Amino acid sequence: RRNSVHFGVQVARNSSSWDGDDNMEAAGSSSNVAFDRKLKVLQRNGAAIAARKGRMVKTSEEAVDYDYFQEEIANRLVDRLDDIIREGGFPLALDVGSGVGHVYRAINAHESFEGVGGVGGVRKLVQLDSSAGMLHRDDDLDDTAHDDSEPPFCGAYKMVADEEGTMPFPDGTFDLVISSTALHWVNDLPTFLSETKRILKPDGCLIFAVVGGSTLFELRSSLVLAEMERDGGVSPHVGPFVDFADVGTLLTSAGFTLPTVDIDTIKLAYPNATVLMEHLQRMGENNASLNRRSRVGADTFLAAACIYDQAYPLQDDAEDEEDSIEASVQVIYAIGWSPHDSQPKPLERGSAKHKMGDVIVE
Repeated sequence: RRNSVHFGVQVARNSSSWDGDDNMEAAGSSSNVAFDRKLKVLQRNGAAIAARKGRMVKTSEEAVDYDYFQEEIANRLVDRLDDIIREGGFPLALDVGSGVGHVYRAINAHESFEGVGGVGGVRKLVQLDSSAGMLHRDDDLDDTAHDDSEPPFCGAYKMVADEEGTMPFPDGTFDLVISSTALHWVNDLPTFLSETKRILKPDGCLIFAVVGGSTLFELRSSLVLAEMERDGGVSPHVGPFVDFADVGTLLTSAGFTLPTVDIDTIKLAYPNATVLMEHLQRMGENNASLNRRSRVGADTFLAAACIYDQAYPLQDDAEDEEDSIEASVQVIYAIGWSPHDSQPKPLERGSAKHKMGDVIVE
């Protein structure tokens, strides 16, 4: 059982420790809280343990790569970073929700144009994640793959800390903050963005990719119909996700300047809905909604899989004849800058010397 979209894997560096129970607020303490952060850490730690065990008992041919999506989005995000031309690059960067280190590997894949550091001129990357298991999942692979004769373009330091709340860094620490496919589990995005602006240096850059919009709408609707038929009600299984139209407003409200936002819609192919749900679980992306049901019967999931197969068949010719359904993922990419005098600014309102009606375009 496998999906038709595949890509690759590798790893990163050092560490500091943090106890998630001491730093996470109790779930449900605010009406604005949508996700159980403690549960999400447990889910991601479990996914990391399963991946390590899978490497021990399976050959490379038998092993299933569940990192394909996160790795692809990290590569696309770092491609956008590579397009930013900045003198001196971004020497010190923070990767929020770094996971197993896909952003680090993408940055370290190529030397910067100026010949110092990795992509974007990053020389040191701090990898921060609330899941110690996911953060250190591939440490053994990194140790065996490291070649002292070819040192990495970019160094790394791993830190276990919560992505929510106050960041454990002083004001104006980083030249760059980057995050790939991690912020959709953050309950309070405005506070996160405000904290990010605080730890950025003037003219520092925030660049992130967040799952949003109508992601997995096929799975959501299939589960809704199955629950209504079998249980007579519905409960949250997918999302909620940030909307594309809100991202620019969130950036400007947090004080970022020159915001840039774009969106990708990615279609993934799977043999059936149960394989899709298995992949989500192995990625650590299973349901962590506070309002989730404590137990959903197997018959409901089977009904949802049958509805999915009938309602959302694969539209294009499959690369793998086993694939029969598709899943849609919308990824929102955003860039914002901390204010600086060197940045272009609009003129003051009322300072114009000509009216638009006076301009004649031939």
